[in-house]
This record gives sequence, C-alpha cells and structure tokens, in this order.
Amino acid sequence: MGAMLDLSLAPRPGVRVPLAELTEALARHGLRLRGGFATDSTVDADILAVAPWAQTVVLIGNVGSELWDKSGAEIAALGDPDPLDRWTRRVIEPIASSVGGLVLFPFVGPPYWPFQRWAERAEGVRSSPIGIQIHPEFGLWHAYRAAILVREAIALPRREQGHPCDACADRPCLTRCPVNAFSPAGYDVDRCVDHVAAVQNESGSCMDVGCLARLACPIGTAWRYRPEHARFHMHAFLNARMRSKRNPSLTNSTDDVGRTKA
Repeated sequence: MGAMLDLSLAPRPGVRVPLAELTEALARHGLRLRGGFATDSTVDADILAVAPWAQTVVLIGNVGSELWDKSGAEIAALGDPDPLDRWTRRVIEPIASSVGGLVLFPFVGPPYWPFQRWAERAEGVRSSPIGIQIHPEFGLWHAYRAAILVREAIALPRREQGHPCDACADRPCLTRCPVNAFSPAGYDVDRCVDHVAAVQNESGSCMDVGCLARLACPIGTAWRYRPEHARFHMHAFLNARMRSKRNPSLTNSTDDVGRTKA
C-alpha cells in the first residue's frame, strides 16, 4: 500500500482539530487522507507564491466506491454542471479551514495545479499506459480531490515502490478500448469521446459499465467502481468534453483524464 499519513507521529502545533479527527471527518464523506509531502523552495515556487507559510501539502482523495457509498446520492442530487466538483468544494473548504489550512483543487484553473506530480511525491504512484495514475493496491480505482496546505511540518512516511505495470507483459489496457483510443503514442481523446457518445445507450458499453480499457487492468480489481458509480463519472467525462469542444478554453490540464474519468 502506498504511503499514508502517520497520524500517531505527526506533530500538530496550532492545529485546532487533531489529524485523527480530520481523518474521521473525511471518512464520513467517503474521503481519505492520501499522503503528502513537505514543501521545497526549489520545486514548489507555485505553492509558496500563494502560501509562503505552507510547510506541508496534504492530499485528499478517494479509493474504490467509498465516496459513492457515503455521498453519491448527495452528489448526484446537485445536478449539472460539475456536481462532484461543487460537492468537493463545499465539503473540503470548511474542513481545511478547521485545521487552519488553505485548500487547492485540481479543477480550478487555468493554470491548473499539478496534482499528478504531487501524488507521485506523496504516495509514489506512477502513470499507467492509459494515463491514469496507478496505485499498487488500488490500481486505477482512486482519485485525488484536493490538497490542503498547512503551516505545520508534518512527518509523512513515503515508501518507494516499483511500477505496478512493469510486471504486466500483456498490457490489456492498451488493447481493450473498442476504438483504440489508447496507444504507446498517447490518448486520442476525440476518438474516445465520439465513441462514448455513440454507444451511451448500449448495454455493456463504456458508458454503461465504465471505461473498458480501465476495467481491463488486472491491478486492484477488488477496488473497481461499481457500475452506477462508473456511470456517473462517464457521464461527467462526456459532458465536460462536449463543453470543451464548444469552448476550447475550458479544456483542462493533463490531469483531466485521471480526474474527469475518476
């Protein structure tokens, strides 16, 4: 399992809510602490420009369908546009405030915060052949929803781990896509969107059960999103991409694939 916050060892001077309670508060919504890292002036100029006092970045996210179990009905009830983003902001902002922190989101921009690079520093995840970051336990079935910048220097263990895809010779994720949208050369998002839109009413399609390329991955199968959870994300993905086609300025950063189809 990737590195997670060591709550028993973390110093918390000036924090109004103990980190153990922070963990519990997140869990009530189906969210988790997803590790973090100490800020470094040589690589974190963007963070320190908005929060020069920040010593630690703590990532918040979800794994499997825990989020959907706890909060799916509440999120879906918000309706379009972007119900998950609006729900995330509504839930995380007061939690961050309670610990004297500043919250950053992957969906606010441009410019967009480099959550993929932050996740690599926090948990040692790696990019999969289809672009979504892969975790050695959760596979492709996880996401990062926010980062909280805190003033305290918190000791965050990080275990170095190999790339889960190195032992996967067949790489079925690259061959399962019905329209070959994924290849070693990259991701053909327009081909993907056109296909998802065309088959959205078909049983067993990407819209019905989730991205078929993602489902082909043999890592973390116990954490796969349930169909109703996957359908929510596929609808969000399609809606976001159709909006970006109408207005290219809305197109997200390279985190878009991992975030929107998360």
